[in-house]
Amino acid sequence: MPHFVIMGCGRVGSSLALTLERGGHSVAVVDQDEQAFRRLGRHFGGQRVTGVGFDRDALARARIQEAYAFAAVSSGDNSNIIAARVARETFGVEHVVARIYDPGRAEIYQRLGIPTVAAVRWSTDQVLRRILPDTDLAGDFRDASGRIVMAEVRVATGWIGHPLSELESVAGVRVAFITRMGEGIVPRADTLYQQGDIVHAVLAVSGQDEAERILTSEPQSGTGLLDEQDATRDGVDQA
Repeated sequence: MPHFVIMGCGRVGSSLALTLERGGHSVAVVDQDEQAFRRLGRHFGGQRVTGVGFDRDALARARIQEAYAFAAVSSGDNSNIIAARVARETFGVEHVVARIYDPGRAEIYQRLGIPTVAAVRWSTDQVLRRILPDTDLAGDFRDASGRIVMAEVRVATGWIGHPLSELESVAGVRVAFITRMGEGIVPRADTLYQQGDIVHAVLAVSGQDEAERILTSEPQSGTGLLDEQDATRDGVDQA
């Protein structure tokens, strides 16, 4: 059962913690204000850790060493980004996300490899989609028939340096846009997937499980657009 650590027990942090616990996950919430834990209610069965969210001792008490993911959702940008960096760089947590109130800082934090979402666009659903394993694609848009969805899709790090057109060809999706360093970009045919990119793709609902399986797996040699092009060239040369 994955363990999640949340820094900040405000509206978003408490909602996130309760949602994760209802999903059967292990949860620890860190907040320096002990009164903030009231938002969790009497029946919350996770850990309540009183302390500063980027303090190593507080994080250790929250079992950060076991964490599948860490979400920094306090009211302070600096605290959130420091805590996110400590979780990733000191404790090696792979799935980390930080809440940011100032959109102008997003580019800086994206360069550090920390996924961020500006507060004006923040919701519990958005953070869940970034940290939960095997999250269903709810989607940002569906067509009238319900057969096509545009959604943020997870992409394995092994795809870094591969053209987005290769992702499209292998997974059967169409990349609508990517968010890179806090800014939206409409990709060109030669745009490469970079570390920290958030990919928003259009895909068929019936094929979303297969698409996600492909994109969250490391690319296989002998498959993909580039390999197909190489094979075509080889065929032409032999002919």
